[in-house]
Amino acid sequence: MKLRTPAALLAATATALVLAGCGGGPSTGTSTEPADGEDPTELVLGLVPSQDVDQLVLDAEELGTLLEEELGVPVETSVSSDYTALVTAMQAGQADIGMFGPIALVQAADQAGAVPVLQSVRYGSSTYVTQWYTADTDRFCLDEVVTDEEGYTFCNGTDSAENGPVGEDALASITADETIAFVDEGSASGYYYPATQLQQVAGIDPLDLTNAFFAGGHPNAVLAVESGDATVGVSFNDARTEVVEEIPTIGEDLTVFAWSTDIPNDGVAVSGDLSEEWQQRIADAFLAVADTDDGVAVLQAVYNIDGLVPADLDALDAARQVAANFGDE
Repeated sequence: MKLRTPAALLAATATALVLAGCGGGPSTGTSTEPADGEDPTELVLGLVPSQDVDQLVLDAEELGTLLEEELGVPVETSVSSDYTALVTAMQAGQADIGMFGPIALVQAADQAGAVPVLQSVRYGSSTYVTQWYTADTDRFCLDEVVTDEEGYTFCNGTDSAENGPVGEDALASITADETIAFVDEGSASGYYYPATQLQQVAGIDPLDLTNAFFAGGHPNAVLAVESGDATVGVSFNDARTEVVEEIPTIGEDLTVFAWSTDIPNDGVAVSGDLSEEWQQRIADAFLAVADTDDGVAVLQAVYNIDGLVPADLDALDAARQVAANFGDE
């Protein structure tokens, strides 16, 4: 693997869990799982950064409080370094509930015995796409740049499409030594799906990329292209809004030029060591939270979630097949 990885990602290994707990999360030697047949006396909800970590810690704490009110037991929240660390936390019994991207959701199921119970809804849909963006519109826009009412720019049909893939012809311009800002090695929209596109459209083995790197978060990938550290970047759509307060011109500076195929939304998994009753209670608690104005506000603050629906296991199996293309790498 030749992707350059930031130190924060290198520090997260399969056995080293890095947690920034907003409720003081468990130590690496502490199991949160109840003994067989017993109700849990405490639950730990794990998340990963998709925004400023300090802000996520505060937002996660609010979500934990709302879940605690529904479940009647304390809910501690912890923010791990990345999806790999959160999967490891569930595998080690250090997290009972995890909020994962789709690839990590199936990894949690396959590697940690977790049970996917819910998926997020945004803009009325339980699917989304990877967006490819760049400042080099002369190279990657094969038609005119279009600006929407809010000043965000698009080309190659990405302004009007309802489903992906879109603009794939432009991906043929990417080379193996391109500076690409991916998001995280466990991210569906931030790595697995766009890397698969490169393999299918441009004939580039993602493991042979020499100047690609993981930015460590969707906003970070946007900022990497904005600063010139990368020629193109990938993220969920539309991650440019995550940095607009910091850089008001970001929608004009970076243009979306391609989409991936549709991806199942992120979701919630619960520990397989919990009883079926508690698995359902946790799912019901999330749904109850999502059914209130205050709950939706917190879910939107955490991960821009508008609502929650039962997990689509068929769609997640399609994500599993995308992940399988990468093997153990």
